[in-house]
Amino acid sequence: MTRVFSGVKPTGHLTLGNYLGAVQRWVDVDQRQSDALFCVVDLHALTVDHDPARVRRLTRQAATLLLAAGLDPELCTVFVQSHVDEHARLSYVMECVATDGEMRRMVQYKEKAARERERGGSVRLSLLTYPVLMAADILAYGTDEVPVGDDQTQHVELTRDLAVRFNQRYGHTFVVPRATRPGVAARVMNLQEPTSKMGKSDDAGPGIVYLLDEPDVVRKKVMRAVTDSGAEVVYDREARPGVANLLEILAACGGGNPADLSGVYESYGTLKKDTAEAVVELLRPVQERHKALCADPAYVEGVLRDGTEKAREMAKPMVDSAYRAIGLLPA
Repeated sequence: MTRVFSGVKPTGHLTLGNYLGAVQRWVDVDQRQSDALFCVVDLHALTVDHDPARVRRLTRQAATLLLAAGLDPELCTVFVQSHVDEHARLSYVMECVATDGEMRRMVQYKEKAARERERGGSVRLSLLTYPVLMAADILAYGTDEVPVGDDQTQHVELTRDLAVRFNQRYGHTFVVPRATRPGVAARVMNLQEPTSKMGKSDDAGPGIVYLLDEPDVVRKKVMRAVTDSGAEVVYDREARPGVANLLEILAACGGGNPADLSGVYESYGTLKKDTAEAVVELLRPVQERHKALCADPAYVEGVLRDGTEKAREMAKPMVDSAYRAIGLLPA
C-alpha cells in the first residue's frame, strides 16, 4: 500500500482551516486507502517562544481532536512526534545533507524572521532548521505521499531534494515522497483578512473558526466575515477573495464546487447564513465525539502508546540504515 505521513503542530487550537485543508482528507481518504501515519509534531512547537504547559495541553487536545474527527487507530497510526526518538536522530543526519542557502530560502522562515527583525529581535535557530526536521519526519517512514496545504508544499519539495541528494551520495536509502493536496479549500483563509491563511497560531480573533467553537460563536464569526465591494456573488479568488473564501468553505463542507455555488446566491447575506450553518453541522459530530473522548483519557493515552510502538517499529530500521549509509559506526 502507499504510505502516507502527515502531522499537525500544537501551537494553537485546531481550526476550520486545519480540518478542511488536511484532517478531512486524512479521515475520508488517506486512512482508508493507504498505510497512513498521523502525528502531533510537538517538537516543531518549540521553534518559537512557548509555554511548556500549554504545549503539553495542546498536544493532548490535538490528538483527541484527530480521533474525534474520525481517525481510526484500527486503520491508521496516531502518535506524538517526541515519543519516537528516530525523528530527532534522523533530523541531525539530514542537517548534514541540507545547505544553509536552502534553509534561508524557505518562505515561512523569511517571513517570520523579517517580522521578528522589525520588532528588534531574532528567531530561534530551530526555526531556520525545522524544515529539515520535517524532512526527517517524512523520510523516517519511507513515505510515498504527504497530504499538505499550499503553504507546506515548499517544505515537501525540500524533502524530495534531500532524499535524492542523500541517495546519490550515500547509496539508495530513502523513498522520494510527493505532496498531495485536496481539491477544494486547500488553504482556508481568515474570515476578517481573506488574503491571509486561517492560522491556529494567531491565538484569537473573529476571523478564525476553531473546531471547538460553540455553534453561536461560529455563526457570529461567519456572518461578520469580510466580503468585497459590489453586490454580485462571484467566485474570483484574486478580485473577490472574501466571497471566494466563503464559497470554498461552503463547497468543502458539502462536497460542491465553489464556482457552481456562486450562481446559486444573489446576496452575501444568504451565502453567509448557509455557510455558517454548513460549518456548524460539519463540526457538531466532531465536538460531540471530542467531549466523549475527554471523559475517557485512558483511551486516548492507549491509542498514543500503541501508535508510538508501531511508529518506532517502522522508523528505526530506516534511520539505522541512514546512519550506516552516511558513515556512522553501528552501536
